[in-house]
Amino acid sequence: MAEQLDKTYDPAKVEKKWYQYWEENELFSPPEDKEGKPFTIMMPPPNITGELHIGHAMDNTLQDIIIRWRRMQGYNTLWVPGTDHASIATEVKVVDKLRREENLSKDEVGREGFLDRAWQWKEEYGNRITEQIRNLGASCDWTRERFTMDEGCSEAVTEVFVKLYEEGLIYQGDYIVNWCPDCATTLSDIEVEHEEAEGKLYYINYPFKNEEGSITVATTRPETMLGDTGIAVNPDDERYQDLIGKKVILPLMNRELPIVEDDFVDSDFGTGMVKVTPAHDPNDFDMGERNDLEQVQVIGFDGKMTEAAGEYAGLTREECRQKVVADLEAADYLVKIEDHQHAVGHCYRCDEIVEPMISKQWFVDMEPLAEPAIKAVKEGDINFVPERFSRVYLNWMENIKDWCISRQLWWGHRIPVWYCQDCQHVNVARKRPDKCQECGSEDLKQDEDVLDTWFSSALWPFSTLGWPEETEDLNFYYPTDVLVTGRDIIFFWVARMIFMGLHFKGEKPFSDVYVHGLIRDAQGRKMSKSLGNGVDPLEVIDDYGADALRFMLITGNPPGNDMRFREERLEASRNFANKIWNAARFMLMHLEEEDQLDISNYQPEDLTMAEKWILNRFNEIVAKVNENMEKYLFGEVSKTLYDFVWSEFCDWYLELIKPRLYQEENNDDVRQAAELGQYVLANILKLLHPVMPFITEEIYQKLPGSQGSIMLQEWPEIKETFAFAETAESMELVQDIIRSIRNIRNEMKVDPGKKITALFEAEGKSNEVLKKAEVYLRELAGLEKLKIASSLADKPDKAATAVVQDVDIILPLEEMVDIAEEITRLEKEKEEIKSEIKRAEGKLANEGFVTQAPADLVEAEREKLEEFNQQLSRISARIQELKS
Repeated sequence: MAEQLDKTYDPAKVEKKWYQYWEENELFSPPEDKEGKPFTIMMPPPNITGELHIGHAMDNTLQDIIIRWRRMQGYNTLWVPGTDHASIATEVKVVDKLRREENLSKDEVGREGFLDRAWQWKEEYGNRITEQIRNLGASCDWTRERFTMDEGCSEAVTEVFVKLYEEGLIYQGDYIVNWCPDCATTLSDIEVEHEEAEGKLYYINYPFKNEEGSITVATTRPETMLGDTGIAVNPDDERYQDLIGKKVILPLMNRELPIVEDDFVDSDFGTGMVKVTPAHDPNDFDMGERNDLEQVQVIGFDGKMTEAAGEYAGLTREECRQKVVADLEAADYLVKIEDHQHAVGHCYRCDEIVEPMISKQWFVDMEPLAEPAIKAVKEGDINFVPERFSRVYLNWMENIKDWCISRQLWWGHRIPVWYCQDCQHVNVARKRPDKCQECGSEDLKQDEDVLDTWFSSALWPFSTLGWPEETEDLNFYYPTDVLVTGRDIIFFWVARMIFMGLHFKGEKPFSDVYVHGLIRDAQGRKMSKSLGNGVDPLEVIDDYGADALRFMLITGNPPGNDMRFREERLEASRNFANKIWNAARFMLMHLEEEDQLDISNYQPEDLTMAEKWILNRFNEIVAKVNENMEKYLFGEVSKTLYDFVWSEFCDWYLELIKPRLYQEENNDDVRQAAELGQYVLANILKLLHPVMPFITEEIYQKLPGSQGSIMLQEWPEIKETFAFAETAESMELVQDIIRSIRNIRNEMKVDPGKKITALFEAEGKSNEVLKKAEVYLRELAGLEKLKIASSLADKPDKAATAVVQDVDIILPLEEMVDIAEEITRLEKEKEEIKSEIKRAEGKLANEGFVTQAPADLVEAEREKLEEFNQQLSRISARIQELKS
């Protein structure tokens, strides 16, 4: 007998063993010869601050399915893993650790001391998430693992910055930026999360200079009025044409403000006149530039009011707002306050309200970079799956603003710029210059800021392969094939990789972008710490196994759609794993160690109807799986495999071959049934392997003749010699007949172990099919006697009948039940149903119930009544049939 499986499947016993085997034998690494067709995936690098969450599990499961599938298809596959330094998130962690453990601030330890601690933190915690990813079964090449701040990636970052600067695409300027007072750094537009908030709209009078009267302006932020330097109206607004050019006095500050015209002004907002605060609003900044208005910064980088705010200096923004409103009211400038819902920008990291501020920053000129990136998607060089996300991408790219890339942090890629302290020349270089390029001075000071985290992430597809060096890996594996990512980072990351790849490599970074949705809780809510509804995938793996989690994550989930996490779906996936395990145990019990089957070249002869059917069906399943894998329809893949394995292989095929396996007359028949079962099982395991790698490896290794890991076996092919469409059609007729007989037995409550008689009327082909399938009918329909004829002369008076296609099925009642006892049982059941009908009718006749009970309860009661009436009709008909 072949080596057997344990009675029950224990994922914990299997998973670590096989992952260690795969990694130690470097099975995740591609062959060194660079032969074959390459297929490359770059893992979206998780933050070193992170721990594996259910979104990571989804992301990496999808990538692993793709890479394992392509590896088995014979591609030269490379899946590069790595982690991201995550500037803001990591710095916050290290600052907090400093405060808790050493009672020191960032400034007290200094830049070098802080960076030493940051690297220590990375070494201590940074690899935690990659170890957790291993628990999922991710078959990425860990020998090529990268980090966005490793030497090679850092060299690529410097090279890109210098080249873009030399091309005039990086510049420094004073501009309005998003500033987080808590993190003390700038944020790009997409790092600001806008949340709807219930606010107020304040109407304030601004008196004219040197004349009676005033204008009324509406604002949501009265504290910023202290920095107003103008009032703007739309030039097409006829109400205010005669006011353009006049001046008003800023309440509380007594500063003169000109009234200017600008097309940006929305005449329908408030009074149609808006205050202009160039230092604290991006739109006002642009209006100020167009109208040469002064910039007065009244809010500081610490989130408090500056000296320019006069008597309000030192107050927080909220404190200032309250005092300004009180003072306006006291001085009779406040006209009214209205409730107003508006979007408020928050820091994506700490949730602090973001403050627009004017600051000297480094920017990337986006227009020249965006143009080819837009073209690549519009012309189909890069495809989004689902396609609807291409519209999201294009909408952002076509309205893109210049990218602020400097951050006021210490952890990250320090900007490669040195300022001459003598002539103020800006020196941009790949390495620290010995002297100023302009005046020769050696007194140089490097820019204190670091680059936006996404600057280095944007280079990930080619920096990880050795760029700027022209390495063998880069030349062979770039461009990559598919990027798997969540929809939430299309702007952060996907768009930037596209324009950087096109600009620096002259090629798209990937062909396809597969976008998956979010995983929500069972109620459809986004998972968050505040709600306490997060799911720890490591706990799920402990409870259910990695394969069950992986299978659940792709089941019933179309591309791009959010899915709900439900425990019962996990249980169903675990049950599926157990079903596979038990089916394999059954087959192994009938295999001998000498059954060294050559799976790839297996070609049996003298096949039975059931064997031809399963081989034909397997061909169809391979075709369907391949089609859906190519389209990234992983939910359809899982459904196809689940239905085939559970319903067709286990519930039908294994039952169909039992007569051959258990008979003792012909050992050749036994061996062929066992071998063909082994062949089908082995190939099922191959189809399942990308989704459920651990259980498939464990079972495959037990099959006699298996050599090497299943992950290196050939992907199943469609074999023309196994195409038996006509036989498969005949087998489907037999299955329908067996189902029909089983249904009748169930309705008649025939004991499952009782053998009955069946008569069949069928002509021509169907008659032949039934005769060939006699053994299947006997075993699976529970028949002791059966008769197949073109026409039956003697038919029983009392019988249950059914018609399947052109086959009449006749089951003598006397063979199935004691007619007298059955009539008695049915009469009793009839009375019980009548009682239920009376109860339901009485309830629905009660006007109080119908009008006051919840509508769904009333509808449920009506449905029950209808169902009872149908049952009553069926039972009455059956009683009449038995009595006749």
